This record gives sequence, structure tokens and C-alpha cells, in this order.
Amino acid sequence: MQTTPLTETHRALGAKLVDFAGFEMPLTYTSLKEEHLAVRNGVGMFDVSHMGEFIVRGEGARDLVQYVTSNNVDRLEPGQAQYSCLPRPAGGIVDDLLVYRLPPNPAMGMDDGHPAYMLVVNAGNIAKDWEWISSHNTFGAEMLDISAKTALLAVQGPKATEVLQQLTDVKLADIPYYHFVRGTMAGQDNVIISATGYTGSGGFELYFDASVAESVWEKIMKAGKDAGLLACGLGCRDTLRLEKGYCLYGNDINDTTTPLEAGLGWITKLKAGDFVGRDHLLAQKEAGVGRRLVGFKLDGRRAPRNGYGLLDAEGNAIGEVTSGTHSPSLDYPIGLGYVATGHHAPGTRIQVDLGRKQLEAEVVKVPFL
Repeated sequence: MQTTPLTETHRALGAKLVDFAGFEMPLTYTSLKEEHLAVRNGVGMFDVSHMGEFIVRGEGARDLVQYVTSNNVDRLEPGQAQYSCLPRPAGGIVDDLLVYRLPPNPAMGMDDGHPAYMLVVNAGNIAKDWEWISSHNTFGAEMLDISAKTALLAVQGPKATEVLQQLTDVKLADIPYYHFVRGTMAGQDNVIISATGYTGSGGFELYFDASVAESVWEKIMKAGKDAGLLACGLGCRDTLRLEKGYCLYGNDINDTTTPLEAGLGWITKLKAGDFVGRDHLLAQKEAGVGRRLVGFKLDGRRAPRNGYGLLDAEGNAIGEVTSGTHSPSLDYPIGLGYVATGHHAPGTRIQVDLGRKQLEAEVVKVPFL
């Protein structure tokens, strides 16, 4: 397994380490519920240095990023980020990602008058995404893979600003959602401080040189002691995102799902110009999707799991569960899954098929809270 710059730190803290996308990553430190509620109500910190980061710069950078992603990069000003995906020609999704429009930076060769971007991709898809984007680079853009050199910490929760403000002169409260600045954090220069995250509880993601990861981690943990900052693992990262209805690549979206089926039409700008898969998505929008990703809650206490079948009230197969958990915030089971169009309206009664037993459930509007 690959490691992050903080693997030994996690081991010293007694984290339960697991294989995630080929990386040795912390699942929990104390308990999933305690870490989950710390982020929802206070503040928690995640090591997500396993994520991939690509720089796309120079002549043709804008054209390449616009062509391989579904969103409209022309809407980005320097210092802004957007959620997007890499669509396939037949409508599937290579990956979902964040696209950052970088400000001019002479030290990195990004002051030539051309837009420059950082693409942040899922850990398990780094090699696949690099090959995919490179295969479409007929625009002369320069691409750099800085994944191995980059550490990424996510400090999330309503007290994140309070904790991090002790370590920077940047006025964190002035950074709008999905915007970022480059500044000093925890004694380190050239840190990207981004008002983004995957928990739905607010906070920041910090990108910086991997060689100083332990120092930055320790300073943030010390600054957060009085606020009750907890180190958090991937277990609660999953439950937090699911409560907000955020898609997980490999579960809720993949090479066979389209962004329109997944409810991601808001990041699919069909009028912004040509991009990979646009013709297929235009045809699908005109014809109407045959299935939709929905949220649902269960009547009992048993949590649904990926791969369980979904049935209508009469027991007919209508789809499949993609994600499920017992929500620590709501204290009942919730899930996401694809159902045939016509069974997707909130209030629709469905069943989760366990084979010998069926669990009663109801389609609900997401986010769940």
C-alpha cells in the first residue's frame, strides 16, 4: 500500500488503518460516531493527502480543461473553484473532481497570460484520470502531476475558522464558499487555503508541500485543543458526506452512470460549448433519463448497503442501493440509490431487498439534514 506523509502520525495516534484506494489510511481514531459529531458540531481534521493534484497551464490550458470537464471553466475567476466531472463519450463518468483557477504565480511559470488550473481528483483514479486527460490534450497545454509532492488537510466544522485563524494572517471569514487564497498557514508559506470540503459542515482544505505535513498537522492539533478538535478518519468522512447527499465515486457515480441520472445537471453546462460526451448528454436530456439517483430513509434500524436491490411497494425491481449507513446525526438509516423514473418523487414508498427479507423505506429529498 502507498502511504501519505502522515501515516506514521496516524499510527502513533492509534488510528485503525485500512486499505483505501491503494493507500494506508485511517478509518477511525476513537469512534466513527464521536468523530462524525465532532465535525457536525465542532471541528475535526482529516488527512486526505491521498487525493491527486494536477496542474494544467500554458497555452491551451483553458481549452483542454473546458473540453474534458462538464462544467464551464470560463465562469472561474482566479481564486475560485468549481465542482465538475470528467464525462465519457457515451455519458459515463471517468471521475468527479474540483477545478481551481489559479492566480498568476511566476515561481510556477504561471504568469504568461494564459489561465492556469489545479485539478483535484480521487485517489483511486489518479493514474486513470491522468491518462484520460492526457489523451485529449491536443491543445498544447502543459500538465504536471504534483500529487506525490502535495499534502492535503481538511479542517471541517463550525469551529474550523476559530481554530485556523490562530495560525494565519489571512482573514478566513472573508473567503467565500468555493473560493481560495494562497497565504501563510501554521508557519508555512504558499499554502492554498480553500473554503471547500466534503462534509457539509463548512471549513477549509489546505494544500501545501508534503515535506512539512507533520509540522502543520501538529500545529493545527495544538491550536484546536481548546475547541475540541479531533483527528478524524475516512469512516466519518463517508457518513458526513452521505447525510448531505454528496456522491461518492465508485458507489453513486461511475463509468456507467451519467451526471444527468445522478442529479448533477447543475455541473453539466450543455450550452457552454463542446466537451467530451456533450452530444450524448444532450440526447439524454431531450429523451429524458430512465433512472434517477434518490435519497431514502428506512423505517427500521438496519442500514442499507451498496448492491442491495430496490423494489416498489408491490415488490417489483426498480433499482439498486449505491450507498447506505446509519446516520449518526439523525439516528436512523439512510441511503442513496438509483430507481426507475416514476419512482423518484419524495414520499414514494419503496423496499430494500435483502433477498429473504425486505425493509420498508421512503424516498426523501436530499440533503437529509
